[in-house]
Amino acid sequence: MNVFGVDIGGSGIKGAPVDLERGDLAEPRHKVLTPHPATPDGVAGCVAEVVEHFGWSGPVGVTFPGVVTGSTIRTAANVDKGWIGVDAAALIGERLSGLPITVLNDADAAGIAEMTFGAGRGRKGAVIMLTFGTGIGSALFTDGRLVPNTELGHLELDGHEAEKRASTKAKEDKDLSWEEWAHRVRKYLAHLEMLFSPELFIVGGGVSRKAEKFVPLLTDVRAEIVPAELQNNAGIVGAAMAAAAR
Repeated sequence: MNVFGVDIGGSGIKGAPVDLERGDLAEPRHKVLTPHPATPDGVAGCVAEVVEHFGWSGPVGVTFPGVVTGSTIRTAANVDKGWIGVDAAALIGERLSGLPITVLNDADAAGIAEMTFGAGRGRKGAVIMLTFGTGIGSALFTDGRLVPNTELGHLELDGHEAEKRASTKAKEDKDLSWEEWAHRVRKYLAHLEMLFSPELFIVGGGVSRKAEKFVPLLTDVRAEIVPAELQNNAGIVGAAMAAAAR
C-alpha cells in the first residue's frame, strides 16, 4: 500500500508516495524551497505543490518542525510564528481539495520510521532519535513507544539553546570543521544521556549521509550511536505511516 508523505523543513519541503510494506519511497521525492518567511499560507501552498506534482488523490501525512497536538501547531521555532494556533490539517486540506491530512512533529515522524524500518528496529529500552538540520529535532521512545513532542533541541547547552550550538545550520553558519562540530554534538549527547540514559542514539537529518565524518568522533558517550538508515527520507516515510494509521 502506498501513502503520501511530506516533510516540512526549515530550508526545503519534500515529499513522495511511500511503499509502506518496504518502508521506502515508491517514487523519487519532489522538493521545493521553503518560503521565507515560512508563513502558514506560503508553506501550505508549497505542500500542495509537492503533492500535486504526483497527481496524488489519497491520504497525506505531513510533518511540522514544532509541537503538534491533534493537528494544531503549538510552537514554531524555525518557521513563521503565525503558525501557532493554526489547525494545519484543515489549512493544508483546504489547499488540496479536501484530501485527508494527518500532521505530526517532524522528528517524531522520522523516529517512527526508524523504529519500524531502520536503525531502531527491535530495540528496547530508551531510544532517542535526533534530526540535525536547521534545528535539532528529537523523538524519544521507551520500549518502542513514542513520547511525542519532546523538542529536546531547545535544551540549554553552553548558555544557548542546543540547536543554536549543535545543529547543521550552526556548523555551516560558523564554518566549523567536523571535529569542532562533533565536539559540540558530543557535549549535547552527554547532556541527554545524563537526563534520559538511552540505550541508543539514532542520528538523522541530511547530515546522516556523511556519518563517517563525525559519528566516530562522538566518543565518551555510553550509549550506542548510529546513523539513521533511512537518512533524510525518514520524515517522509514516518509521515506516510502516520497517515495510514489515522
